[in-house]
Amino acid sequence: MKCRGLRLIAAAPVLLFPWYSVDAQELLPPESPLPSIEKVKNYLPHMTRPEVQEFLTRSDMVIIPVAALEQHGHHLPIGTDYLNGLELAKLISQKADVLVAPILFPGQSPYHMGFEGTVTLPSTLIQEVYVESVKSLIRHGFKRFLMLNAHGGNTATTRFIVDRINQETAGIAVDLRSVLGPFLPVIERPMDPGPPVLDRHGGTGETSMSMYLTPELVDIEAAEQPDVFLLPHLEAMLPEVLAGDPTALTLFLAEGLKDEVTEKGTSAIEMTSDGVWGVRHPREATTRRGRIEATSMVAAAIGFIGRWNELRPPGT
Repeated sequence: MKCRGLRLIAAAPVLLFPWYSVDAQELLPPESPLPSIEKVKNYLPHMTRPEVQEFLTRSDMVIIPVAALEQHGHHLPIGTDYLNGLELAKLISQKADVLVAPILFPGQSPYHMGFEGTVTLPSTLIQEVYVESVKSLIRHGFKRFLMLNAHGGNTATTRFIVDRINQETAGIAVDLRSVLGPFLPVIERPMDPGPPVLDRHGGTGETSMSMYLTPELVDIEAAEQPDVFLLPHLEAMLPEVLAGDPTALTLFLAEGLKDEVTEKGTSAIEMTSDGVWGVRHPREATTRRGRIEATSMVAAAIGFIGRWNELRPPGT
């Protein structure tokens, strides 16, 4: 019995969909039309294997941003948390010998799903991905891990990742934001333009940071004055939150910005007109404020890393 199918395969190729044909030589110009990529020191995706080997002769420390892909109003990119966390990690790595290893773009953001562009993952999956990634790095010789949370909704998840690394692996991990306090420098910060008001997600703080770290991606002219809607008991609690009452803040955030499926009535689309959770106009943000906040955090991170190296030198 002859296999006619083999004869067909060996025959001259047939163009099944000629209307999709293109002139490949004219499809792209001689040089890529995309913006050029500049290599960044100690940034894992840019490094070659020999460079990683050489790095391990100097340091065993890794900084891993824990990020998110979620809406940030009309003026900031969906990747604000990922990008700002990554850029801060890069800045830290330029002054301290620490590897920057981004793992995931999305985080836990179900309460932003009412706005287009948000991508969210369950906390259990996020934990598994980061812990398994750390195990890979441990196998190559890395021992110490700085988890840099760049999204408030990942706070509990980040702490659990840190605990799992310490409990389940040979690695040693810390939640970087939680250890910066003693190392924060005394920096003169700009005065607030008025009394304290609700100014959180996508507001002047995040906008200022983005204006400094990723200015090309900020469309400040598109920023709108948000309308914020709070449940009556949260509205009544807000003055205590703004006055700095830690209990009021804890309770406020325990309800605020929660998934629609919880039926709390506090998802982003239920509390804000354009995705920005605050009453201050984002156009009040400044590049100077972003630079001051970034400088403070980078300086504190460098201080902590230096102290950790004193207490536990690389390779010990």
